[in-house]
Amino acid sequence: MSTVLQVVAGALLRDGEVLIAERPAGSHLAGRWEFPGGKIAAGETDSEALARELREELDVQIHVAVHLMTLRHDYPDRSVELRLYVVEGFDGEPRGLDGQRLKWVPMAQLGAQDILEADRPFIDALQQRFSAPAGSRTRTGSGKIAAL
Repeated sequence: MSTVLQVVAGALLRDGEVLIAERPAGSHLAGRWEFPGGKIAAGETDSEALARELREELDVQIHVAVHLMTLRHDYPDRSVELRLYVVEGFDGEPRGLDGQRLKWVPMAQLGAQDILEADRPFIDALQQRFSAPAGSRTRTGSGKIAAL
């Protein structure tokens, strides 16, 4: 595989739940669930791509995102480098502008969802970060807070 797709995704949080999106019909791995996001365009920063993708897919305006982790996943037909950001501050009510279904899932139940293999390591990272008592939480990833 020659090209690695650069992808950014957001874990939108609200009231102890995380938003996941179903891959729309006609897309690669349609019907499976993922953290919303998409490809980083040439010349875009992660922050710009995340803001654009979540605006185009969900009709939300994000304000602050924290990098949680980056990973690479090789599918049989493609490789992706995924960068997950935790989005705690956003305006708007997410809605599937591409016709995709959305659902809010309690953090503890994420592992029971039919989430893409590439996104599965994100579940453990999110659960570790948000299940620790507030006084003992540590940041994973770069810990950078990006104002968007």
